[in-house]
Amino acid sequence: MDYAALAQKYGTPLYIYDFDHMARQYQILKEAFGARKSLLAYAIKANSNLSVIRHFARLGAGADCVSLGEIKRAQLAGVPKYKIIFSGMGKRDDEIAGALKADILFVNVESEAELGRVEAIAEQMGVVARVSVRVNPDIDPKTHPYISTGLKENKFGVSIEAARGMYLRIKNSAHLEATGIHFHIGSQLTELDPILEATDRVADLLRSLKALELEGLRFFDVGGGLGITYKEESPIDAKAYAEGIYQRIKDLDMTILCEPGRFLTGAAGHFLTRVLYEKRSGDKRFVVVDGAMNDLLRPTLYKAYHRIEIVGKESQGPLADVVGPVCESGDYFAKEVPLPETAHDDLMVIHSAGAYGFVMSSNYNSRRRAAEVAIEAGSDRLIRPRESYEQLWQSELEWMQTP
Repeated sequence: MDYAALAQKYGTPLYIYDFDHMARQYQILKEAFGARKSLLAYAIKANSNLSVIRHFARLGAGADCVSLGEIKRAQLAGVPKYKIIFSGMGKRDDEIAGALKADILFVNVESEAELGRVEAIAEQMGVVARVSVRVNPDIDPKTHPYISTGLKENKFGVSIEAARGMYLRIKNSAHLEATGIHFHIGSQLTELDPILEATDRVADLLRSLKALELEGLRFFDVGGGLGITYKEESPIDAKAYAEGIYQRIKDLDMTILCEPGRFLTGAAGHFLTRVLYEKRSGDKRFVVVDGAMNDLLRPTLYKAYHRIEIVGKESQGPLADVVGPVCESGDYFAKEVPLPETAHDDLMVIHSAGAYGFVMSSNYNSRRRAAEVAIEAGSDRLIRPRESYEQLWQSELEWMQTP
Protein backbone atom coordinates (compact mmCIF):
# COMPACT_ATOMS: atom_id res chain seq x y z
CA MET A 1 0.00 0.00 0.00
CA ASP A 2 1.45 3.37 -1.01
CA TYR A 3 0.87 5.33 2.19
CA ALA A 4 2.90 8.31 0.97
CA ALA A 5 0.72 8.69 -2.13
CA LEU A 6 -2.47 8.38 -0.06
CA ALA A 7 -1.24 10.99 2.42
CA GLN A 8 -0.35 13.32 -0.41
CA LYS A 9 -3.77 12.85 -2.05
CA TYR A 10 -6.08 12.87 0.98
CA GLY A 11 -4.07 14.38 3.83
CA THR A 12 -3.70 13.15 7.41
CA PRO A 13 -5.01 11.91 9.74
CA LEU A 14 -6.68 9.38 7.47
CA TYR A 15 -8.55 6.09 7.73
CA ILE A 16 -7.78 3.58 4.97
CA TYR A 17 -9.88 0.44 4.44
CA ASP A 18 -8.91 -2.57 2.36
CA PHE A 19 -12.23 -3.68 0.83
CA ASP A 20 -10.67 -6.79 -0.70
CA HIS A 21 -9.61 -7.96 2.76
CA MET A 22 -13.13 -7.35 4.05
CA ALA A 23 -14.56 -9.48 1.24
CA ARG A 24 -12.11 -12.31 2.00
CA GLN A 25 -13.09 -12.26 5.68
CA TYR A 26 -16.76 -12.43 4.76
CA GLN A 27 -16.18 -15.39 2.44
CA ILE A 28 -14.14 -17.24 5.09
CA LEU A 29 -17.05 -17.06 7.51
CA LYS A 30 -19.76 -17.71 4.91
CA GLU A 31 -17.90 -20.77 3.58
CA ALA A 32 -17.42 -22.05 7.14
CA PHE A 33 -21.19 -22.40 7.44
CA GLY A 34 -21.33 -23.97 3.98
CA ALA A 35 -24.73 -25.21 2.87
CA ARG A 36 -26.23 -24.91 6.33
CA LYS A 37 -29.00 -22.36 6.75
CA SER A 38 -27.25 -19.19 7.90
CA LEU A 39 -27.37 -15.41 7.75
CA LEU A 40 -24.38 -13.15 8.44
CA ALA A 41 -25.70 -9.81 9.70
CA TYR A 42 -22.83 -7.32 9.63
CA ALA A 43 -22.56 -5.46 12.96
CA ILE A 44 -22.75 -1.87 11.76
CA LYS A 45 -21.44 -0.52 15.06
CA ALA A 46 -17.95 -1.75 14.10
CA ASN A 47 -17.69 0.54 11.09
CA SER A 48 -20.80 2.37 9.90
CA ASN A 49 -19.53 4.03 6.73
CA LEU A 50 -22.25 3.63 4.09
CA SER A 51 -19.78 2.33 1.52
CA VAL A 52 -18.62 -0.37 3.96
CA ILE A 53 -22.21 -1.44 4.66
CA ARG A 54 -23.03 -1.51 0.95
CA HIS A 55 -19.89 -3.56 0.27
CA PHE A 56 -21.15 -6.28 2.60
CA ALA A 57 -24.74 -5.99 1.38
CA ARG A 58 -23.54 -6.71 -2.15
CA LEU A 59 -21.82 -9.83 -0.81
CA GLY A 60 -25.14 -10.99 0.65
CA ALA A 61 -24.83 -9.82 4.25
CA GLY A 62 -27.60 -8.52 6.44
CA ALA A 63 -27.20 -5.87 9.12
CA ASP A 64 -27.15 -5.97 12.90
CA CYS A 65 -28.22 -2.51 14.10
CA VAL A 66 -28.23 -0.98 17.58
CA SER A 67 -30.05 2.28 16.85
CA LEU A 68 -32.65 3.66 14.48
CA GLY A 69 -29.83 5.61 12.86
CA GLU A 70 -28.04 2.36 12.02
CA ILE A 71 -31.27 0.89 10.62
CA LYS A 72 -31.55 3.91 8.34
CA ARG A 73 -27.91 3.49 7.30
CA ALA A 74 -28.58 -0.15 6.45
CA GLN A 75 -31.59 0.86 4.35
CA LEU A 76 -29.63 3.57 2.53
CA ALA A 77 -26.85 1.08 1.80
CA GLY A 78 -29.28 -1.38 0.21
CA VAL A 79 -29.62 -4.05 2.90
CA PRO A 80 -32.99 -5.82 2.38
CA LYS A 81 -35.43 -5.29 5.25
CA TYR A 82 -35.73 -9.04 5.81
CA LYS A 83 -32.00 -9.14 6.65
CA ILE A 84 -32.01 -6.30 9.21
CA ILE A 85 -32.21 -6.94 12.95
CA PHE A 86 -32.42 -4.39 15.75
CA SER A 87 -30.40 -5.16 18.88
CA GLY A 88 -29.11 -3.16 21.82
CA MET A 89 -30.15 -1.82 25.19
CA GLY A 90 -32.42 1.11 25.88
CA LYS A 91 -34.46 1.45 22.70
CA ARG A 92 -36.58 4.60 22.62
CA ASP A 93 -40.27 4.40 21.68
CA ASP A 94 -39.61 6.24 18.41
CA GLU A 95 -36.83 3.78 17.58
CA ILE A 96 -39.10 0.80 18.23
CA ALA A 97 -41.84 2.37 16.13
CA GLY A 98 -39.34 3.13 13.38
CA ALA A 99 -38.14 -0.45 13.32
CA LEU A 100 -41.69 -1.81 13.16
CA LYS A 101 -42.58 0.64 10.40
CA ALA A 102 -39.51 -0.49 8.45
CA ASP A 103 -40.79 -4.08 8.76
CA ILE A 104 -37.34 -5.46 9.57
CA LEU A 105 -36.66 -9.13 10.30
CA PHE A 106 -36.97 -8.86 14.09
CA VAL A 107 -36.23 -6.82 17.20
CA ASN A 108 -33.95 -8.32 19.84
CA VAL A 109 -35.46 -7.43 23.23
CA GLU A 110 -33.33 -7.32 26.37
CA SER A 111 -35.81 -7.01 29.25
CA GLU A 112 -39.40 -7.66 30.23
CA ALA A 113 -39.98 -3.91 30.36
CA GLU A 114 -38.71 -3.49 26.81
CA LEU A 115 -40.91 -6.35 25.61
CA GLY A 116 -43.87 -4.52 27.14
CA ARG A 117 -43.01 -1.35 25.22
CA VAL A 118 -42.65 -3.26 21.95
CA GLU A 119 -46.03 -4.92 22.52
CA ALA A 120 -47.76 -1.64 23.39
CA ILE A 121 -46.31 0.19 20.38
CA ALA A 122 -47.17 -2.69 18.04
CA GLU A 123 -50.75 -2.59 19.34
CA GLN A 124 -50.94 1.18 18.77
CA MET A 125 -49.66 0.70 15.22
CA GLY A 126 -51.95 -2.25 14.52
CA VAL A 127 -49.09 -4.59 13.62
CA VAL A 128 -47.49 -7.77 14.89
CA ALA A 129 -43.91 -7.27 16.08
CA ARG A 130 -41.44 -10.01 15.25
CA VAL A 131 -39.13 -10.36 18.24
CA SER A 132 -36.27 -12.36 19.67
CA VAL A 133 -35.25 -12.43 23.33
CA ARG A 134 -31.60 -11.87 24.20
CA VAL A 135 -30.60 -14.49 26.74
CA ASN A 136 -27.73 -13.81 29.13
CA PRO A 137 -26.23 -17.29 29.64
CA ASP A 138 -23.89 -16.16 32.47
CA ILE A 139 -20.73 -17.31 30.67
CA ASP A 140 -17.29 -15.75 31.15
CA PRO A 141 -16.18 -14.79 27.62
CA LYS A 142 -12.50 -14.35 28.60
CA THR A 143 -12.22 -10.88 27.13
CA HIS A 144 -11.79 -7.27 28.27
CA PRO A 145 -14.35 -6.44 31.00
CA TYR A 146 -15.59 -3.40 29.06
CA ILE A 147 -16.66 -5.63 26.15
CA SER A 148 -17.91 -8.59 28.16
CA THR A 149 -21.68 -8.91 27.77
CA GLY A 150 -22.62 -12.46 28.79
CA LEU A 151 -22.20 -12.47 32.57
CA LYS A 152 -25.09 -11.90 34.94
CA GLU A 153 -23.46 -8.71 36.25
CA ASN A 154 -23.48 -7.24 32.73
CA LYS A 155 -26.44 -5.06 31.72
CA PHE A 156 -27.32 -7.10 28.64
CA GLY A 157 -30.04 -9.69 28.16
CA VAL A 158 -32.12 -11.67 30.63
CA SER A 159 -31.64 -14.89 32.56
CA ILE A 160 -32.75 -18.20 31.12
CA GLU A 161 -35.63 -18.33 33.59
CA ALA A 162 -36.79 -14.81 32.71
CA ALA A 163 -36.50 -15.57 29.00
CA ARG A 164 -38.80 -18.58 29.35
CA GLY A 165 -41.48 -16.38 30.91
CA MET A 166 -41.05 -13.74 28.20
CA TYR A 167 -41.54 -16.30 25.44
CA LEU A 168 -44.74 -17.49 27.10
CA ARG A 169 -45.94 -13.88 27.14
CA ILE A 170 -45.09 -13.60 23.44
CA LYS A 171 -47.02 -16.79 22.68
CA ASN A 172 -50.13 -15.37 24.33
CA SER A 173 -49.91 -11.92 22.74
CA ALA A 174 -51.87 -10.83 19.69
CA HIS A 175 -49.17 -8.29 18.78
CA LEU A 176 -45.95 -10.27 19.27
CA GLU A 177 -44.41 -13.10 17.28
CA ALA A 178 -41.38 -15.09 18.47
CA THR A 179 -39.06 -15.21 15.47
CA GLY A 180 -35.74 -16.08 17.08
CA ILE A 181 -33.63 -16.50 20.18
CA HIS A 182 -30.43 -14.57 20.78
CA PHE A 183 -27.27 -14.42 22.86
CA HIS A 184 -24.02 -12.44 22.60
CA ILE A 185 -21.39 -12.94 25.28
CA GLY A 186 -18.80 -10.34 24.32
CA SER A 187 -16.45 -8.82 21.80
CA GLN A 188 -12.88 -9.70 20.72
CA LEU A 189 -13.41 -13.36 21.67
CA THR A 190 -10.40 -15.62 21.10
CA GLU A 191 -11.58 -18.76 22.87
CA LEU A 192 -14.23 -21.02 21.34
CA ASP A 193 -15.31 -22.94 24.45
CA PRO A 194 -17.30 -20.07 26.06
CA ILE A 195 -19.27 -19.60 22.83
CA LEU A 196 -20.08 -23.29 22.62
CA GLU A 197 -21.01 -23.45 26.30
CA ALA A 198 -23.40 -20.53 25.77
CA THR A 199 -24.80 -22.26 22.69
CA ASP A 200 -25.52 -25.37 24.76
CA ARG A 201 -27.38 -23.42 27.43
CA VAL A 202 -29.50 -21.42 25.00
CA ALA A 203 -30.18 -24.49 22.83
CA ASP A 204 -31.52 -26.33 25.89
CA LEU A 205 -33.84 -23.40 26.57
CA LEU A 206 -34.98 -23.48 22.94
CA ARG A 207 -35.80 -27.19 23.17
CA SER A 208 -38.00 -26.55 26.19
CA LEU A 209 -39.75 -23.73 24.32
CA LYS A 210 -40.40 -25.90 21.31
CA ALA A 211 -41.91 -28.51 23.61
CA LEU A 212 -44.43 -25.81 24.58
CA GLU A 213 -45.37 -25.55 20.89
CA LEU A 214 -44.09 -22.00 20.56
CA GLU A 215 -44.57 -21.35 16.85
CA GLY A 216 -42.46 -19.25 14.50
CA LEU A 217 -38.99 -19.67 16.01
CA ARG A 218 -36.68 -19.77 12.98
CA PHE A 219 -33.45 -17.96 13.90
CA PHE A 220 -30.78 -19.00 16.39
CA ASP A 221 -28.75 -15.81 16.81
CA VAL A 222 -25.30 -16.49 18.26
CA GLY A 223 -24.24 -12.84 18.28
CA GLY A 224 -20.82 -11.75 17.11
CA GLY A 225 -17.57 -11.06 18.89
CA LEU A 226 -15.07 -13.13 16.91
CA GLY A 227 -11.67 -11.64 17.66
CA ILE A 228 -8.72 -10.69 15.47
CA THR A 229 -4.97 -10.49 15.99
CA TYR A 230 -3.85 -7.15 17.38
CA LYS A 231 -0.63 -8.42 18.93
CA GLU A 232 -0.29 -12.12 19.73
CA GLU A 233 -3.91 -13.28 19.94
CA SER A 234 -4.89 -16.47 18.13
CA PRO A 235 -8.28 -15.96 16.44
CA ILE A 236 -10.95 -18.65 16.60
CA ASP A 237 -10.96 -20.97 13.59
CA ALA A 238 -14.05 -20.13 11.52
CA LYS A 239 -14.75 -23.73 10.53
CA ALA A 240 -14.50 -24.98 14.12
CA TYR A 241 -16.79 -22.14 15.19
CA ALA A 242 -19.46 -22.90 12.58
CA GLU A 243 -19.28 -26.66 13.04
CA GLY A 244 -19.37 -26.43 16.83
CA ILE A 245 -22.53 -24.32 16.78
CA TYR A 246 -24.21 -26.46 14.14
CA GLN A 247 -23.59 -29.74 15.97
CA ARG A 248 -25.28 -28.34 19.06
CA ILE A 249 -28.47 -27.22 17.32
CA LYS A 250 -28.76 -29.53 14.30
CA ASP A 251 -31.83 -31.21 15.79
CA LEU A 252 -33.66 -27.88 16.04
CA ASP A 253 -33.98 -26.96 12.33
CA MET A 254 -32.99 -23.33 12.85
CA THR A 255 -31.23 -20.76 10.68
CA ILE A 256 -27.98 -19.78 12.36
CA LEU A 257 -27.63 -16.01 12.49
CA CYS A 258 -24.35 -14.41 13.50
CA GLU A 259 -23.32 -10.77 13.79
CA PRO A 260 -19.67 -10.34 12.73
CA GLY A 261 -18.20 -6.86 12.94
CA ARG A 262 -14.56 -6.61 14.01
CA PHE A 263 -13.85 -9.98 12.32
CA LEU A 264 -14.80 -8.43 8.96
CA THR A 265 -13.35 -4.94 9.23
CA GLY A 266 -10.77 -4.79 12.03
CA ALA A 267 -7.59 -5.90 10.28
CA ALA A 268 -8.72 -4.27 7.03
CA GLY A 269 -8.33 -0.77 8.46
CA HIS A 270 -5.26 1.41 8.89
CA PHE A 271 -5.01 4.80 10.56
CA LEU A 272 -2.46 7.05 8.89
CA THR A 273 -1.03 9.98 10.83
CA ARG A 274 1.91 12.31 10.38
CA VAL A 275 4.77 12.99 12.81
CA LEU A 276 4.88 16.63 13.90
CA TYR A 277 8.03 16.42 15.97
CA GLU A 278 9.73 14.61 18.83
CA LYS A 279 9.87 15.90 22.36
CA ARG A 280 12.06 14.81 25.26
CA SER A 281 11.44 15.37 28.95
CA GLY A 282 14.44 14.06 30.84
CA ASP A 283 14.73 10.42 29.82
CA LYS A 284 11.18 10.38 28.49
CA ARG A 285 10.70 10.39 24.70
CA PHE A 286 7.48 11.50 23.02
CA VAL A 287 6.61 11.21 19.35
CA VAL A 288 3.93 13.84 18.67
CA VAL A 289 1.60 13.14 15.72
CA ASP A 290 -1.31 14.97 14.09
CA GLY A 291 -3.82 12.23 14.98
CA ALA A 292 -5.33 12.14 18.45
CA MET A 293 -7.59 10.26 20.85
CA ASN A 294 -10.61 11.93 19.25
CA ASP A 295 -9.69 10.03 16.04
CA LEU A 296 -8.88 6.62 17.56
CA LEU A 297 -10.09 6.10 21.13
CA ARG A 298 -9.35 2.41 21.65
CA PRO A 299 -5.82 2.80 23.14
CA THR A 300 -6.92 5.13 25.91
CA LEU A 301 -10.40 3.62 26.43
CA TYR A 302 -9.36 -0.04 26.53
CA LYS A 303 -5.57 0.27 26.86
CA ALA A 304 -5.71 -1.52 23.51
CA TYR A 305 -2.58 -2.44 21.57
CA HIS A 306 -2.23 -1.50 17.90
CA ARG A 307 0.90 -2.29 15.91
CA ILE A 308 2.66 0.92 14.84
CA GLU A 309 4.85 1.32 11.77
CA ILE A 310 6.95 4.29 10.66
CA VAL A 311 6.70 4.23 6.87
CA GLY A 312 10.07 3.56 5.24
CA LYS A 313 11.89 2.89 8.52
CA GLU A 314 12.33 -0.70 9.64
CA SER A 315 14.79 -0.43 12.50
CA GLN A 316 13.56 -0.08 16.04
CA GLY A 317 14.86 2.52 18.41
CA PRO A 318 14.49 3.75 21.97
CA LEU A 319 11.18 3.53 23.77
CA ALA A 320 8.65 6.27 23.13
CA ASP A 321 5.09 7.33 23.85
CA VAL A 322 3.08 8.17 20.73
CA VAL A 323 0.86 11.13 21.62
CA GLY A 324 -1.47 13.58 19.93
CA PRO A 325 -2.44 17.27 20.24
CA VAL A 326 -5.52 16.86 22.46
CA CYS A 327 -5.28 18.44 25.92
CA GLU A 328 -5.59 15.17 27.87
CA SER A 329 -2.92 12.95 29.39
CA GLY A 330 -4.99 10.09 27.97
CA ASP A 331 -4.29 11.29 24.44
CA TYR A 332 -1.97 8.53 23.27
CA PHE A 333 -1.79 5.68 20.77
CA ALA A 334 0.99 3.71 22.51
CA LYS A 335 3.23 3.93 25.54
CA GLU A 336 6.80 2.75 25.88
CA VAL A 337 7.07 1.20 22.43
CA PRO A 338 10.38 0.87 20.54
CA LEU A 339 10.41 3.23 17.56
CA PRO A 340 13.08 4.42 15.14
CA GLU A 341 14.10 8.05 15.31
CA THR A 342 11.49 10.15 13.53
CA ALA A 343 11.53 13.44 11.71
CA HIS A 344 8.93 16.06 10.88
CA ASP A 345 6.42 14.77 8.28
CA ASP A 346 7.33 11.08 8.70
CA LEU A 347 4.25 8.93 8.21
CA MET A 348 3.03 6.58 10.92
CA VAL A 349 0.57 3.73 10.33
CA ILE A 350 -1.53 2.39 13.18
CA HIS A 351 -2.73 -1.02 12.05
CA SER A 352 -5.93 -3.01 12.73
CA ALA A 353 -7.97 0.17 13.04
CA GLY A 354 -10.92 -0.79 10.84
CA ALA A 355 -13.29 -1.59 13.72
CA TYR A 356 -14.34 0.79 16.50
CA GLY A 357 -12.08 3.45 15.05
CA PHE A 358 -13.80 6.21 13.11
CA VAL A 359 -17.21 5.27 14.54
CA MET A 360 -16.01 6.24 18.02
CA SER A 361 -14.31 9.44 16.89
CA SER A 362 -15.47 12.89 17.99
CA ASN A 363 -14.90 16.61 17.51
CA TYR A 364 -13.33 17.07 20.94
CA ASN A 365 -11.14 20.21 21.00
CA SER A 366 -13.07 21.27 17.86
CA ARG A 367 -10.96 18.91 15.80
CA ARG A 368 -12.22 17.83 12.41
CA ARG A 369 -12.87 14.15 11.97
CA ALA A 370 -10.61 12.27 9.58
CA ALA A 371 -11.35 11.38 5.98
CA GLU A 372 -12.04 7.74 5.05
CA VAL A 373 -10.70 6.03 1.93
CA ALA A 374 -11.44 2.63 0.38
CA ILE A 375 -8.86 0.53 -1.46
CA GLU A 376 -10.35 -2.01 -3.83
CA ALA A 377 -8.77 -3.92 -6.74
CA GLY A 378 -5.70 -1.69 -6.56
CA SER A 379 -7.61 1.60 -6.75
CA ASP A 380 -8.40 4.14 -4.05
CA ARG A 381 -11.51 6.26 -3.62
CA LEU A 382 -12.80 8.70 -1.05
CA ILE A 383 -15.79 7.36 0.90
CA ARG A 384 -16.05 10.19 3.43
CA PRO A 385 -14.37 13.57 3.07
CA ARG A 386 -12.58 15.29 5.90
CA GLU A 387 -14.87 17.65 7.75
CA SER A 388 -14.49 21.36 7.16
CA TYR A 389 -14.20 23.77 10.05
CA GLU A 390 -17.49 25.33 8.95
CA GLN A 391 -19.26 22.00 9.41
CA LEU A 392 -18.23 21.95 13.07
CA TRP A 393 -20.42 24.91 13.96
CA GLN A 394 -22.86 25.16 11.08
CA SER A 395 -25.80 23.76 13.06
CA GLU A 396 -25.11 26.19 15.94
CA LEU A 397 -24.86 29.48 14.07
CA GLU A 398 -28.58 30.18 13.69
CA TRP A 399 -29.12 29.55 17.38
CA MET A 400 -26.28 31.77 18.58
CA GLN A 401 -27.68 34.87 20.23
CA THR A 402 -26.33 38.16 19.00
CA PRO A 403 -24.98 40.56 21.65
